[in-house]
Amino acid sequence: MGLKFEISATTSDGGRRAALHLTHGVVQTPVFMPVGTAATVKTVQQETLEHIGANGAGAEIILANTYHLYLRPGHELIRRMGGVHRFMSWPRPMLTDSGGFQVFSLAKLRKVTDDGVEFRSHLDGSKHFFSPEHSMEVQIALGADIMMAFDECVETPATWERTRDSMGLTHAWAARSRQYWLDHRQEVPWAEQATGNRQQGTGTNVCPSSVPCSLSPVSSAHQSLFGIVQGGMYADLRRESAERLVEMDFDGYAIGGLAVGEPREVTREMISRSLEILPRDKPRYVMGVGYPDEIEEYARMGVDMMDCVLPTRAARHGLLFRAAEPGESHGGAVRMNIKRVEFAEDQRPIDPACGCVVCRRYTRAYLRHLFVSKEPLGATLNSIHNLTFYLDTMERVRRELAG
Repeated sequence: MGLKFEISATTSDGGRRAALHLTHGVVQTPVFMPVGTAATVKTVQQETLEHIGANGAGAEIILANTYHLYLRPGHELIRRMGGVHRFMSWPRPMLTDSGGFQVFSLAKLRKVTDDGVEFRSHLDGSKHFFSPEHSMEVQIALGADIMMAFDECVETPATWERTRDSMGLTHAWAARSRQYWLDHRQEVPWAEQATGNRQQGTGTNVCPSSVPCSLSPVSSAHQSLFGIVQGGMYADLRRESAERLVEMDFDGYAIGGLAVGEPREVTREMISRSLEILPRDKPRYVMGVGYPDEIEEYARMGVDMMDCVLPTRAARHGLLFRAAEPGESHGGAVRMNIKRVEFAEDQRPIDPACGCVVCRRYTRAYLRHLFVSKEPLGATLNSIHNLTFYLDTMERVRRELAG
């Protein structure tokens, strides 16, 4: 077993309500996935992540970052610990990226060849090399439910010719990634785990108190592999990239290389062009987006999965999201800068319509005090609220798509 994707409802605009069945649980889609870069969603503990959002359902799937975990603490150490689920005590589904985007961001510290990418660590300057095969090796050692093919993300702006060449490299690397995954997927750390029990009928794990979140034996299962559509900001290349990846028959498909500075209407068009080609019976994932109104829009277009560091990164900088109140001229999500002096004596919660633990207990005045005092609790509370807002947005969209 790997992945099973069941669509229960669709709309005329392309949106769909579905369930993604993975080894470590079932994910209701469309879904927003919090980013746990270094095996941690910054400032928020796992127990909290499991219970925030509508009905206390929590985050059903989170991300971890291959590049960062490869550098520290190292993928072999995590393999010896039983994989990233056991390492960070997270029993629910996880996804790892390929490391390609992080390597791309090291423009002055990398050298790209047909074989892969040589780069220097942002931590200590040490030299490393990532090939498609090595990215797969690292991700298999980490053991997330979903792993991503190694790709190259082209800079923006880039010429059509530069983008075409980069896209060709991504396609070649996708084929190599897939072959390595087929040859080595049985090496996932799950096969070595022999403790824990699976709660029947729920797809979730019951963790013994002695070993938090040790996972049940799943030696018959394997990770799923997604290909990544590239093509920059060129509609013809996006379509070609989607067509080439569909021919390779991945378990699901991501749309990468967006939200890197282009206008939002361009992002929307590139997603739309890709969705026209990608299979309707497989999950579709837009990487690295976005603001609450963006993830809602893309979900209604037919995107099943999205992720972004924005909820927690914005929270650490005092930017909070709330629903528009009656009488406000703009609808949707309102951005609120909690450090503004106007909130110094404001006794209201961040969002009167929000039921999160932060809005039920703390005032804007107190949250502003924590922020200006540089108290770490402020970042935690802000992050919990923002993540709840994102998860609740997706829960509302799922209800509406289900009719």
